[in-house]
Parts: sequence; structure tokens; C-alpha cells
Amino acid sequence: MTDRASMLRFASSAMFAASLAGCGSAPPAAPPSLSEEALQAVMPDAGAPRDQLAREIDELFTQDELGETRAIVLMSDGELAAERYSEGYDQDTRFVSWSMAKTVTAVLVGMLVADGKLTVGDPAPVPMWQRPGDPRAEITLRHLLQMRSGLRHTEAGDPPYDSSEVRMLFLDGRDDMARWAKEQPLEAEPGEQFEYSSNTTVILADIAARALTNSSDPETRRTVVDEFLKERLFEPLGMDSMVLEYDASGTLIGGSLMHATARDWAKFGEFLRRSGRSPEGEQLVPSRWIDAMITPSPASGFYGYQTWLNRESGIDRDKDVADRGPETMFAAIGHMGQYVLISPDQRITLVRLGHSNRTERFKMLAELFDIADLYPMR
Repeated sequence: MTDRASMLRFASSAMFAASLAGCGSAPPAAPPSLSEEALQAVMPDAGAPRDQLAREIDELFTQDELGETRAIVLMSDGELAAERYSEGYDQDTRFVSWSMAKTVTAVLVGMLVADGKLTVGDPAPVPMWQRPGDPRAEITLRHLLQMRSGLRHTEAGDPPYDSSEVRMLFLDGRDDMARWAKEQPLEAEPGEQFEYSSNTTVILADIAARALTNSSDPETRRTVVDEFLKERLFEPLGMDSMVLEYDASGTLIGGSLMHATARDWAKFGEFLRRSGRSPEGEQLVPSRWIDAMITPSPASGFYGYQTWLNRESGIDRDKDVADRGPETMFAAIGHMGQYVLISPDQRITLVRLGHSNRTERFKMLAELFDIADLYPMR
């Protein structure tokens, strides 16, 4: 049989099967009724079809293959559109950031750049790198912000205790994390390759502390950074729940350990969506800094300044959720499925907090995109 004849036979069979399916077949089953809890999670004026939005959110809490969702907060056009918590959690629960903290640290650095205390294109102000003949002197602040310093920082190890992150946080680097991270040698030319690294963000946090105070006293360093962020960022945004963690040397653990309620994480996302403005319109960090945070770096089209972008391999995706959502979407992402998804063109911020392993996380993220898809581009 020729290829053409085969194609015609296949097409005829398909049409015949379709006609049979249309004759006397039962209509598709109606979806199950939504619980009162699911309906109450969505505000009356949510900016999307209420029942459909309630169902998508309900699946995050009821489908085991997505992991454990503990909190969802959705903002639409600056207003609360949906909010739901699993048992044992509520609007007063502080959730750990994990790596969502990196994006907060990028804002801290941006404020110091705006104040004239730091310059992104200059060599990073790390004294131990400025010794004659040290190739790390070529590392700029921008390289650190874009995770392309070239330092030997391995985020994940096998076994886990071989990773730079684990060694810094829990083993030989734990008392002075920034010093341990800065002591690592180069494994690539500064600026040439992307390597995601919590160690790098702790170096940024140390640079920020040094820009604010000359003191090496741990308590002074903690107090100065805490008060700066509180006065310049958290209070104007109403993020009253934020608690920051520091190491024994007084360095902010800016890559992984900040704690806040789901609502406050949503406030931070909204601040980024508004290009650095408070709800009252005060410009807390220059809009050009937010633009830089969400501009792809030369070494990674999916990453800006400590912020994930909605490009291929970005926003923690795999092939099953590729090409979802607008290209202008970006995110703060944390270990085990912490997300602050921001979509300026849809005017939404979506916070999901919980616990999902790698397999669950990809499926769960597809569900988050299903929620975002309910909102049109504006």
C-alpha cells in the first residue's frame, strides 16, 4: 500500500471513529462540586472566573502528586484575589524563604547603589581579593548579582555535605559564612559562566553590611542591616512579620533564611511588580534597578540580579511547563517549592508556599501557570 493510500485509510478510519463517538455517547462528566472552603478562598471580585479559580487553587491543596501546599495568596491589580491555607497554617504563620531571600538581598544592594555606597560595574569591594596577583580582583559586583563570579561554589553536592552551600551553612563555614565563601578559588574566568550559588548571595550580604558600617562587631552589623531594611523596605511595604537570620559574625544569611507571612511575601512581590514603589507610590528603590533585576545576564537568559526569569530553563521549569506564561513574568524561588511569581503584564502576584520534591514541583508549577492563565494580558 502506498503512503498516500495509507494516509487516506487512516483519515477515513479516524472520521468513522469520530462519528461513532458523537452518536449516543454520554456527555462528559460534570466536575465535582466545590467545597465551601474552596469557594471562600476566592474573593467575589477576583479578576478571573471565580469557580474556575477556586477549582485550580483547590487542586493545589487536594492533589497528592503536587506535594504539600501550605499557603496561597493571589493579588490581582493590587487587591487580594484569593487566599487559602492548609491545616496548621494561617495568615499569621511565618514561612521560611529559602532562596526567595536572594531577591530581597538584591533589593538591599540596589538601595545601597542608589545611595552611592556601591557601584555595580566596579570590582567587588572584598579586601582579600584586592591583593596583588589575585585573579578574583576581576570579579565585579554585577558578576556577583548575576551569579557569574567564577568562584568554585557548588550548590548541590553528592553526597550533600560536599556542596558549598551545606559546608557554608552547617559545617566549616557556619560561624563566618561570608569569609568562607570569599576564600574559595576561581574555577572559571569572572563573568564567563552562570553558577547558581547561595554562597555568592552571602558575599553580597556581607558587602552590604560593610557599606553600612565599618564595625566588625557582630551585634552592630546585625542591628545596622536590620534597621536599614526595616526603615527603607519592610515598614513602607507593611511587611511587619519579616524576621532575618544572621550568622555568628553578624552577616545576614541573605541567600536562604528570612521568615515572613504569605501576605508579606505577596507584598514584596507587589513591590517588584510596581517597579520598586510602595502602595502609596513612594519609590523605595529606583525603577531602573528593578529593570536590571529582571534583565537577562550575558551568561544566562533565565536569570537577572538574584531573580528568575520566565525564559527556557528559568522559573524552575522543565519541558512539561516550558513556554507557559508571558515572557515578562519573573519570580523569587525557594527550595522545595516556595514561589513568588510576578506577572506585570497580567497585574498579578501569586505566592505559593509549601513542600514539594522535584517531581511534585514541576507538576505543581504547571498548576500555578494554570492559575495565571486565567488572567488576561493588560
